Amino acid sequence: MAEQDFGTGCPAPRGRTRHRGRARSGAALVTAGLAFLAVLAPTPSAAGGGEPRPLVPARFVPGPCPTTPEPVPGRCGYLEVPENRARRGGRTVRLTVAIVPAASGRPAADPVVFMTGGPGADAISDIPFLIDSGVNRDRDLIVMAQRGTLHSRPNLACPEVDRFYAEAVGLRYDAPSTGRRLVRATRACRDRLTASGVDLSAYNTTENAADFADLRRALGIERWNVYGYSYGTDLALTYLRRHPWGVRSVAIDSVVPPQVVSLPWTWDSAREGITTVFAACAAQPRCAHRYPDLRRTLTEQVRRLEARPLTVMAAPPSGGAPVRVVLDGGALVNLLVANAVPAVDVPAALDELAHGNPERFARARAAGATPVVGEFAHGLTQSVACAEWVPGYSRADLLRAGRRAFPGWPDSVLAQAPQLPFEHDVCRVWDVPDRTAVQRVTTTSAVPALVLSGTFDAKTGARWGAYAARTLSRSTTVRIPGIGHWVVPQSPCAQRVLASFLTRPTGPDTRCVAGLAPKPFTITPPPETA
Repeated sequence: MAEQDFGTGCPAPRGRTRHRGRARSGAALVTAGLAFLAVLAPTPSAAGGGEPRPLVPARFVPGPCPTTPEPVPGRCGYLEVPENRARRGGRTVRLTVAIVPAASGRPAADPVVFMTGGPGADAISDIPFLIDSGVNRDRDLIVMAQRGTLHSRPNLACPEVDRFYAEAVGLRYDAPSTGRRLVRATRACRDRLTASGVDLSAYNTTENAADFADLRRALGIERWNVYGYSYGTDLALTYLRRHPWGVRSVAIDSVVPPQVVSLPWTWDSAREGITTVFAACAAQPRCAHRYPDLRRTLTEQVRRLEARPLTVMAAPPSGGAPVRVVLDGGALVNLLVANAVPAVDVPAALDELAHGNPERFARARAAGATPVVGEFAHGLTQSVACAEWVPGYSRADLLRAGRRAFPGWPDSVLAQAPQLPFEHDVCRVWDVPDRTAVQRVTTTSAVPALVLSGTFDAKTGARWGAYAARTLSRSTTVRIPGIGHWVVPQSPCAQRVLASFLTRPTGPDTRCVAGLAPKPFTITPPPETA
């Protein structure tokens, strides 16, 4: 286990390195609550075509940019909004906003606003990746810290959970005792946050979307373009559904459809991403010859490690002294889903593991031993996941989904959602209201949309991009072969497609996609000749 990072709050080693081309898934609310939300943010059909005004206006206050490893190249400030829009006169939250100028000397009038993943990731730290990807080439780029994240106040960081993840690399991934330690850390964080007055129920996708609607009004922007990735696509689709006014176009990258995201859903994405990597190896003659039947190899290793976990010393990729790590079946699967071992190395890593060399996976697991404590907002992760993704599906539903995805794997592995282990237990102590009635809703829109997916994405499977596009009547769907989670920073072709989409949303130039293929896989000598 490591820090949470992804569309379904997935644990994955952080340690992001800036580099061009690399980067970094119940019961209804009470009727009164639903009625209020409808008044606050009516759907387009209910609104009669006019944009409603918020009951409590937000305000943008110019101010200094936050101190970051790479200085923010623009102007900054913060947006002040109600913590809970259902409670007039209550607390407010402050969300850092950075406005990065367009690289062009003659920028278009409509900027791009970015919605990051997680939920709980730091959007401000994504700015270098966005600039390297050319997102601000012809338009100003607006980046806002989502409520509860690092550069917002309050910050729903959980150092208690960070410390647990650092220790968890030396524990069995899916052992009940590991789950109990995670629950204790989560409870400690919740108790601390609520004692400070934080209303955890207010940190949800509905309020998050309303923050962005308030931002556009506060900045006086008539129209803008929305770009979101991972959880940011869940947020972008919710925003488009609830606040369609002033949206020129929407680009969603590594798609999490709000109407289907759940714990069982994560197994579908894991299966698609992993098996697509294996199929790509089988399509390359050298890889197919050297690493035949990778699916069987993986199943054998998951079963072997789950029965007899390996304990080894491994040096974290970021440097430092070796740490004790445990590799069991659950850890192996989650390293694959997190793309902790680059996809081009996965066949070699599995073959080495099968022949007694776990080094690649052990080093990837060791990365979780050195989290940046307080950087990731686990509190936002849990407030969203426990209100919107977990309700309505039982532990038995999750296990059945795992068995469908990977028959023959041990139930102890399949009982935990990829990237969200022990989530039912965690949500029991996090204790926020079920919001599925207002959140598990399909977005239907004629706003021009670009839907980007990577075929190797095991967190948000590529087929879910096409699924979301079915109700976006003016959408263009693009699948980039051989790319995992968060496509644009990893793919120059995707960058060109996004740029052309922003120029011409109804007719982007996608010709570069036709010539793409996964990169050649790493081929190592057979063990007997090594």
